[in-house]
Amino acid sequence: MNPPVTTKAPITPLTPTLRRVAQHLANGLSAQEIATQTVLSPVTIRQYLRDIRESLHCPPRCKPAVIVHRLFTTQQVASPTADRPAPSLTPEQRLLLGAIAEHSDPRDIAVAAKLAPADQRAALDQLLADTDARDTTHLVILAHSWKLLPTDTTARSGASQ
Repeated sequence: MNPPVTTKAPITPLTPTLRRVAQHLANGLSAQEIATQTVLSPVTIRQYLRDIRESLHCPPRCKPAVIVHRLFTTQQVASPTADRPAPSLTPEQRLLLGAIAEHSDPRDIAVAAKLAPADQRAALDQLLADTDARDTTHLVILAHSWKLLPTDTTARSGASQ
């Protein structure tokens, strides 16, 4: 049994305002940082992020890393460029990376990465350290810049409803 992932339904193109907010998110900014940079209220930014999530057909309350991945795979925002070479990742780390990009729930990530739930945190901490990523959202941004994650929605493995 595969854990649930984002749906394959056609996405709703983002409005110019949502696209600007989405690009800030794809640049690794938090909701508060986006609010500060755009001089919009945090409440407005949170609503825009909900609108972005819904337009991309991401599950409710999904993590920013999943939203960012969908933004890149649907080409709603500009793809990042690498500022350093990609690290050498094991096949297990690549599987975990893909699971983080597709899932928010730790149990779903563990299942998709073929890890015991008790081992997931240690594996994630090691992956973050090996990639020098601040958090999972930054990890997904870096992975896209290194071309370690698919950019075509049809290439996503295990995509189901």
